[in-house]
Amino acid sequence: MACPSPCPLELRRRAVRMVAEVRPDYDTEWAAMKAVAAKLGIGTTETLRKWVRQDEIDAGTRPGTTTEESAQIKAMKKEIAELKRANEILKAAASFFAAELDRPHTRS
Repeated sequence: MACPSPCPLELRRRAVRMVAEVRPDYDTEWAAMKAVAAKLGIGTTETLRKWVRQDEIDAGTRPGTTTEESAQIKAMKKEIAELKRANEILKAAASFFAAELDRPHTRS
């Protein structure tokens, strides 16, 4: 049975720990991951491989973007999108009011 997406963080940590613990018992890392994925009911071995690789990146033993950096990048992209929307609103308002100022006014 595959876990719902996303899997709980504790399950991910446990799976990564288990792979590290049982790795010496298997010929390859993939075989260890396959056994752990089957034991914990993780959908695919590839999912577990990604978790192990991300844990290695977070620990600094493998180059790449850490989980924290990814979260910061995501937050910054969201903020940039909000600022762009606000900027477009301000541009539209400025052009509206500028056009209003350019119109000749008649007094009655």
